[in-house]
Order: sequence, then structure tokens, then C-alpha cells
Amino acid sequence: MASSGGRKAILAALLANLGIAMAKFIGFLVTRASSMLAESIHSVADSGNQALLLLGGARARRPADDEHQFGYGRERYFWSFIVAQVLFVLGGVFSLYEGIEKLRHPHELESPMWAIGILLVAIVLETFSFRTAVVESRPAKGDASWVAFVRRSKSPELPVVLLEDLGALVGLVLALTAIVLAAITGNSLWDGLGTISIGALLLVIAVVLAIEMKSLLIGEAASDEDEQAIRSAIGAHPTVRHLISLRTQHLGPDELLVAVKVEFDGTLTMRELAEAIDAVEQDIRSAVPTAQRVFIEPDIRRAVAGASREIP
Repeated sequence: MASSGGRKAILAALLANLGIAMAKFIGFLVTRASSMLAESIHSVADSGNQALLLLGGARARRPADDEHQFGYGRERYFWSFIVAQVLFVLGGVFSLYEGIEKLRHPHELESPMWAIGILLVAIVLETFSFRTAVVESRPAKGDASWVAFVRRSKSPELPVVLLEDLGALVGLVLALTAIVLAAITGNSLWDGLGTISIGALLLVIAVVLAIEMKSLLIGEAASDEDEQAIRSAIGAHPTVRHLISLRTQHLGPDELLVAVKVEFDGTLTMRELAEAIDAVEQDIRSAVPTAQRVFIEPDIRRAVAGASREIP
């Protein structure tokens, strides 16, 4: 469900950004406003980013092979990380450069009403895209805050699209404000300052995305809720005497690796132990469907300094 929701949000953002990019470029050619050029490049970068997210989703669905025996699920994290870099370079750095150039070599805006009209249309289209991302994210977000959702989501596409669309909306408002102030005051300084503000905004979003995607690429553990569900499923099995250790890691947004060390009833025969392990694996998968790779090692607790201790 998360994957399909993410795809819908990506397609909505892609269509909106393609239309917005063309409109902004026309506005730049007419007005020569640097903030319009910055926003044009921003929309082009966003369109490319959505294409990269779709590519990552398609490549992640490839089956496991001898070289990648746990599959390609992390491709989604890799391409989302690339998106953060594109947003940083093409969006943030270019906008800062263009804004500084405008401050150094100012020139009057031409036909500012064109720019204002185009930006208003772009705000409407971007609001539609942002609303789609919000609607598709709500089921995955649950009761968590939006900040917590972006930080803890294991599915990268929705947080990326959410932050991109939010940044695009704020950037459009900044560009609109800058052009209106430049037109009213006759001072193109405002246009340059607006462009620099857009660049700074994009840099902040890119850094946040890069940090989150880096964490997912390295490998994050299951959520607290999923880990507790796994512990409960193991503890509820009648042959389990103790859960010695539990380790989890996301191989992709929808695929969780679970490795556990369990003390079983010591009276079980080899056949009964094998059957118990299979049953516990099935219970774990039933409790957490994303737990597709489950490895259970039977063991016994060992006394440490005269007392029993659970291995963390």
C-alpha cells in the first residue's frame, strides 16, 4: 500500500512540475527575473527527481540473484539519496549563484505582471500536488507528527515528495513576494534576495533528505511497534522459554530482516525443535508481514557473574 501511494504522489508531482517548469521558463523569458529562473530550474530538478524515484521503485522490484541474495530493495533508498544531491546542486547552489549575480548586476524587471500570473497558477498546481502527497501519506503517518513521519518512515518516496512539494510552495511564495516588492519599489534588489532565499530553502531541504536517506542506506532497525510485535509473537509460542537476543534491519521499505536467538524447551527432540522454529517464523511473519527474512538460532541462556542475563 505504501508503494502504490508513493507512486501516485510521485506521478502527481511529476505532472505538476512539468507544467510549472514550462510556465516559469516562459515567465523568465518575458520578465528576465532571476527568481523566476531559479524557480524554473527548481521545477526542472523536481521533475527529474520524480523520474529518479520512479526508476528506483522499478529497479527495487527486481528479484534476488546470486550477486544480491537479499534483493534490490535498497535501490529505493539509493535513488532517493541521489534526489537529495540533485536538489542540492541544481536547486540550491544554482539559485544562490543566480541570486548573487542579480545583486552584483541588477537590472529592471520586464512585464512583472506576467511573472505574477504565472506564479499564481504555479501555486495552484503545486498545492494540488502537495495535497495529493499529504493524502497518500496520512495512512502511513498514523498518529505520528509530520516531523516524526519524515524522520522515521522506511518508505523514502513519500517524505521526499512531501518535502519537495512543501519547498516548492514556499519557494513560489518567496518568488512571488520578491517580484511584487521589486515591481512596487522599482528596486531589483528584492528579486536577487528572493532568489537567494529560495536557494537557502532548497539547501536546507536537501540536507535534511540526505541525512534521512543516509540512515536508511546504512540500514535502520524495525520500528518500535514492529519490534514489540515480533517480541510478542516469539514470547507467545508455548515452546519458547526465553528470547535471548533480537536484531532487525530493513533491506528495503517493505522487507525486514529478523535475526533472533531463542531458548526453546530443552526436552524437544530435533524434529520437534525444527517444527517449533518453523512455527515461530510463521508467527513472526503473521505479526509483521514485512518480516520476509527470518533467521532463528536456538541457544541457551548462560549465567553471567552468578545471574541470568538477557543478551541485548
